[in-house]
Amino acid sequence: MIKSMTGYGAAKGSSGKIEISIEIKSVNSRYLDCTVKLPRVYIMLEEPIKALVQKHASRGKIDVFVTIDTSNADDMEVRVNKPLAEAYIIALRSMSKEYGIIENIGVMELARFPDVLHIEKCEADSEKLCMDACLVVEDALKAFNGMREREGEKLRGDITKRLAEIERLVLALEEISPRSVAEYTTKLETRMQEILSTKELDEQRILLEAALFAERVAINEEAVRLKSHIAQLRDMLGGKEAVGRKMDFLVQEFNREANTIGSKGNDAEMAKLVVELKSEIEKIREQAQNIE
Repeated sequence: MIKSMTGYGAAKGSSGKIEISIEIKSVNSRYLDCTVKLPRVYIMLEEPIKALVQKHASRGKIDVFVTIDTSNADDMEVRVNKPLAEAYIIALRSMSKEYGIIENIGVMELARFPDVLHIEKCEADSEKLCMDACLVVEDALKAFNGMREREGEKLRGDITKRLAEIERLVLALEEISPRSVAEYTTKLETRMQEILSTKELDEQRILLEAALFAERVAINEEAVRLKSHIAQLRDMLGGKEAVGRKMDFLVQEFNREANTIGSKGNDAEMAKLVVELKSEIEKIREQAQNIE
């Protein structure tokens, strides 16, 4: 199925009490360029996310935004610095004996001393977090690809319409080409009669000149190749693979044949049709720039 290179997808999920939000955006690019933007502390998620994106896209500049909210997670733990607490107790008891002060060491009093208590953040299960984050990325990629497929269907419809018009123009050019040869032959004969009014015309010479002209302006080969290109492009539009790069190349071949026909045509009507032909090809080229 044809996919556009531009798209957007988002999804939310969780890993325990950690909330995970994923946004994926893409724009046109000649190659695949994936950037994952996430908090540095979770940098281990970058490569698995990139690997997932590469399975779903072959072209485009893709940005993946990862937001991880740990505000609801119970991952904080208060720990006792036991060596320091014991040192404080020993010191206080020593002071009690030395100065004759009543020993009254309570938990609250001890906890107020600097660094006796400290808060630590429990290490998250990195493997589980990575698996859960990848599941959310998969959901975001489904939405992302859904949008790209819908856009791709619109592009396919437009290109299909352009191909039908190109086909019509090629047929019209094929009809005009022989007529232009006949008109040239008539003009040549009239011109020769004017120049050689007192002499008999050399019919063989006129036929030879007409044949040379017909060979020079014949567009049969170009028309056949254009029809072949049209058929190839239609096959591409109906396929399931990414065809953007192939389409770029094929459209160049369309232009080459159109330019050759334009250089051969010496008829005003043919020139007009060639301009229309090139216009339709250019519109297809512009649309192909959006296709993966």
